[in-house]
Amino acid sequence: MSDSYCLDNTGDGETERAGGKRKAAASDETGENKESSKSPASPQHCHWLMKSEPESRFENGIDVKFGIEDLKALPNQTSCWDGVRNYQARNFMRQMKEGQLAFFYHSNCKEPGIAGIMKIVKEAYVDHTQFDKKDVHYDATSKPANPKWSMVDVQYQRMMKRFVPLSELKKYHLQHRAKGGPLKDMVLFTRARLSVQPLTTEEFDFVLSLEDKQPL
Repeated sequence: MSDSYCLDNTGDGETERAGGKRKAAASDETGENKESSKSPASPQHCHWLMKSEPESRFENGIDVKFGIEDLKALPNQTSCWDGVRNYQARNFMRQMKEGQLAFFYHSNCKEPGIAGIMKIVKEAYVDHTQFDKKDVHYDATSKPANPKWSMVDVQYQRMMKRFVPLSELKKYHLQHRAKGGPLKDMVLFTRARLSVQPLTTEEFDFVLSLEDKQPL
């Protein structure tokens, strides 16, 4: 994402801009280049995993770092989740409903994994960064009359009791794939590069339970 926070005060997309942050992990945003008019297949999801980069990395002179501590430090601990440039990830964001929970996942860093929990506080609306020529996520093919990209607003809820690393989640995924279990089909491993991913209730609850357990 390209702004450290966005506050929609007008209801028509006017935003307050500050800084140059990004909340869509770059390494996870490659993928489909052709737009699909269809939303992802049902069932509709109610839990999410959203990736962002907690370590400094510069694109066109702009530091795209945005970790959970950055979200926590913002006014009202709330930010727009902009900069998503993958159609499937965008479509998942368009499914999100106010009040749903998402894991904040630290990506493209020394130790990737789940750092905390946030809540969707504003449902999908137009991502203004697609029209900003100075933004690293400017999209010259997207027009205000027919915008391609959307974003949601998220609010910090809490840190995980302990950081749950990708390496541990992968061990559970392999166990569950072999013997059965809630993480056997987790999108984090079947569509690993997506920066916005759905979770089943069983997946969300299992991952949440890990914070009370000793690491594998």
